[in-house]
Amino acid sequence: MTRTRLAGGIFLSCAIALAGCGGSGGAASPGGTGAGSITGGGNGGDPDTNPDAGPPAGNPDGHCTVPPEAQAEDTSHPTTVVGDGTPAGCTSAAVVAAVAKGGVITFDCGPDPIVITLDQTAKVVNTSPKVVLDGGGKVTLSGGGKTRILYQDTCDQAQTWTTSHCQNQDTPALTVQNLTFVDGNSTGQVEEGGGGGAILVRGGRFKIVNSRFFHDVCDPTGPDLGGAAVRVLSQYDNLPVYVVNSTFGGSPSLGGQCSNGGGLSSIGVSYTVLNSFFDHNEAIGDGANPAEEGTPGGGSGGAIYNDGDTYTLTLCGVKMTNNTANEGGGAIFFVSNDGTGSLVIQDSTLEMNKSGKFETQGYPGIFWMTNAKPTVTNSTIQ
Repeated sequence: MTRTRLAGGIFLSCAIALAGCGGSGGAASPGGTGAGSITGGGNGGDPDTNPDAGPPAGNPDGHCTVPPEAQAEDTSHPTTVVGDGTPAGCTSAAVVAAVAKGGVITFDCGPDPIVITLDQTAKVVNTSPKVVLDGGGKVTLSGGGKTRILYQDTCDQAQTWTTSHCQNQDTPALTVQNLTFVDGNSTGQVEEGGGGGAILVRGGRFKIVNSRFFHDVCDPTGPDLGGAAVRVLSQYDNLPVYVVNSTFGGSPSLGGQCSNGGGLSSIGVSYTVLNSFFDHNEAIGDGANPAEEGTPGGGSGGAIYNDGDTYTLTLCGVKMTNNTANEGGGAIFFVSNDGTGSLVIQDSTLEMNKSGKFETQGYPGIFWMTNAKPTVTNSTIQ
């Protein structure tokens, strides 16, 4: 039997249909907390986030098994080494050139941690079968409060259009691992509808391993626009994006801010999130989705925003705390338009995630709408 521990230590069984477990047949309604409006912290303009101020990558209490395809890539034989053993060799131009070249990319910037501020977005060229960007736990890539950091779009002809089915091709396979991304900013960027303050991906495959995202931002309004840290659209054969042992935010000054999805966002893309930590991320839009009359829309999914048809969101070993949404789903907004999507929460803790106006009754911090109730096992939601 699935048990969800709610506020006050009460356990609610969702193995049977009980009032308060949320709507059935996609009929969940905004019945929420009446908590009032939440406004953003106004931290989007500071370009000098100190990565040393943030927590390490991942949830130390998360112990879920990581499948082989979600593990870090082998970097023992790099295609490109950015740097010459000194910080001076690790430049924005070197990173941009390495990503455009593709293959396995590592860094040699000297013995100390380094922040490399990009003055232009590093873009994957679609003829690259594989791109692995590995910071060795010492490299931070910064957008300087002005720039999206990393971009892949198989349907962008400027990056070479390699197939007639660009939305469903198996390459490039992009992996970011052992890196920190700070001060990414995609505000005003219109590619694929915007969003993705640090990283925007469409097509191919994508995964995140042992990485951190601090103080990334995207546009503050818009009904579907999202992903202060990461926005993903179109993955090959609807396979999931893996997010493993990674951290998003960690304090009021480190959390991501966007109209929707202060951490992750997607349309019709599945995420499998393992042993990861989300804290103080904010969905700061106004008017929800579809946008209420007279509003610009947005404000849902403080940590994660999912929308579309058939897709899944799976959390295992995840901790989500202190995330907020101006409208609905302080932690998670999950809407499957055709009712076929599934939400799975296992061995995870979701606490103190504030929904400004609505959430599904019995699921604090979550708004979901799909045919089947979420599967929740050995998890705390309060």
